[in-house]
Amino acid sequence: MTDRLLGVLTGDVVGSRRITDRQRLDEALDTTLALLERHFGAHVDRYRGDGFQVALRAPGEAMTAAVLARAALLRYSPSRRDVWDARIAVGIGYGHLPEAPHIASADGDAFVRSGQALDRLSESDERLALVLPQPDDDLALLTRFADVILQGWTHNAAEVVYWQLRHPETQQALATRLGRAQSTIHQRLSAARWPLIQDYLAHVGERLNALMETMR
Repeated sequence: MTDRLLGVLTGDVVGSRRITDRQRLDEALDTTLALLERHFGAHVDRYRGDGFQVALRAPGEAMTAAVLARAALLRYSPSRRDVWDARIAVGIGYGHLPEAPHIASADGDAFVRSGQALDRLSESDERLALVLPQPDDDLALLTRFADVILQGWTHNAAEVVYWQLRHPETQQALATRLGRAQSTIHQRLSAARWPLIQDYLAHVGERLNALMETMR
């Protein structure tokens, strides 16, 4: 099969060894990956228990997928003190996807970039990275700012962002969906810095789509 442009997410759960309810964590991670598979038509796989990899045929959606994955895990957190999050490194480039639904045998520079970037994340306090064929300092800096916001999310903030990414809708419609007051939804979206994250995802998506056009 010919290599194609891909967006590849390689990630692992932060502090998974300290999580005692392994069954609940496994279910949360499986549910999150299944969501990405359905929502983005992604190929997904798990490895080493708390590690995972996701390959998207639409690289422009890769960062949105990464943010949705983190929001999903955060909303499954069992308590305010016991917060579940993930490090996710996004690599953009060419890669080969096997016919099978799992991607353990996939290869290509998109997978290499993503895997190497995750190794670097594990040595820092950052939890989100974007690696392109050619370095882009502007997008790298914006991604660091976005990561700081995401690391400050509570369960409630992550939940409203989760639903906004899955089903973009008005605050009143989201309030009805969640059985909350519209003012509560507004407060939680504000706490999540949703307008900034929304603008970041739109901007990075446009930049990635433009990059893909130059690489085709």
